[in-house]
Amino acid sequence: MVGESALGRVLSNIGVVIVLVDQSLLEILVCPETKQSLHMAELSLLERLNASISDGSVTNRRGDLVSTLIEEGLVREDRDMLYPVRDDIPIMLIDESISLSEQVS
Repeated sequence: MVGESALGRVLSNIGVVIVLVDQSLLEILVCPETKQSLHMAELSLLERLNASISDGSVTNRRGDLVSTLIEEGLVREDRDMLYPVRDDIPIMLIDESISLSEQVS
């Protein structure tokens, strides 16, 4: 069973989705690689990704092991790539992105 974060349990129980990236910023951000639009990652995706990170099986595009859990992320329109958001700042570097098709089941 995939472990839930405390935040995930609270949000799941009350049915709330927190959007910390400003909507006007989200509307102008695009994937730096493909120029596709981006949307906030759903809680269920973040929970699956964080379970894989906890297992030590997630690398970013540069090939570095991802060891920090992802609290927020922006997902590319094709749902293949996630750009992490750290301290309310989207990290829009291709090397820092995480391939979802390869690492999240």
